[in-house]
Amino acid sequence: MISGVMTALVTPFKANGELDLEALDKLVDFQIEHGVDALVPMGTTGESPTVSHDENMEVVERVIRRVDGKIPVIAGTGSNSTDEAIRMTKIARGLGAFASLQVAPYYNKPTQEGLYRHFTTIADAVDLPMVIYNIKGRSGVNIETPTLMRVAAHPNAIAVKEASGDLGQMMDVINSRPKDFAVFSGDDNMAVPLTLMGGSGVISVASNIIPRYIGEMIEAARKGNVEKARTMHFELLPLFKGMFLETNPLPVKACLAQMGLVEPVWRLPLCPPSEETEAKLREMLKGQGLI
Repeated sequence: MISGVMTALVTPFKANGELDLEALDKLVDFQIEHGVDALVPMGTTGESPTVSHDENMEVVERVIRRVDGKIPVIAGTGSNSTDEAIRMTKIARGLGAFASLQVAPYYNKPTQEGLYRHFTTIADAVDLPMVIYNIKGRSGVNIETPTLMRVAAHPNAIAVKEASGDLGQMMDVINSRPKDFAVFSGDDNMAVPLTLMGGSGVISVASNIIPRYIGEMIEAARKGNVEKARTMHFELLPLFKGMFLETNPLPVKACLAQMGLVEPVWRLPLCPPSEETEAKLREMLKGQGLI
């Protein structure tokens, strides 16, 4: 199974709003140098809702080429249209992605049967491993554990990014899953509890900023070093909370901009965080020794 820390990669833009592929290369290099286990471009943190489908695949291709086989790339190719998800997933497979990230369809709020058919239709159509993404706060629908287990029986379904925020549900998933099905936290502040309960790690926002520290924390949790994992968790908790002072990815991209790694540019309807948030993030980064 895949395991460890996988970074939900930020998508940099130029001042004119275009993709900044040179900055993207630098972000990929930074992640690899600091030991992350995989990269996940074009998820929520990558501002996937405001890039075109062509730009989505351009970013995926650029990341795969820059990684050059050093670590897996899990391409965000999800959609609330099953046909569109299949189309983009086929392209990602052709580009050499290790797997795809498939979010629960948003806005149209399918039934549990609809969710099952959505994911298994993609898995049947494209022979590529799939990571299912459960985030009911954004998609408007929860993938219930029995539904997820039905999907997990498909040979191409290899993992779930669990961002339901429900620790009880996460425990049920870990307890019910097939042995070869990985469970990742989709929330940094729940990564240690989930991993200590038998999860496989985290798909992380904060690792855009501190990849090595997140890696050490998760490694400690996976090895059962509870004291170290707990200590690091509470040391990093202010940063985890800072990532959600405003809607993700506003804070994390603002932090990367303050660190000089990207331009502070978002696409509408996302906009720069408030001056108050910027100031809090600056103090937080100083406290962590990042600026």
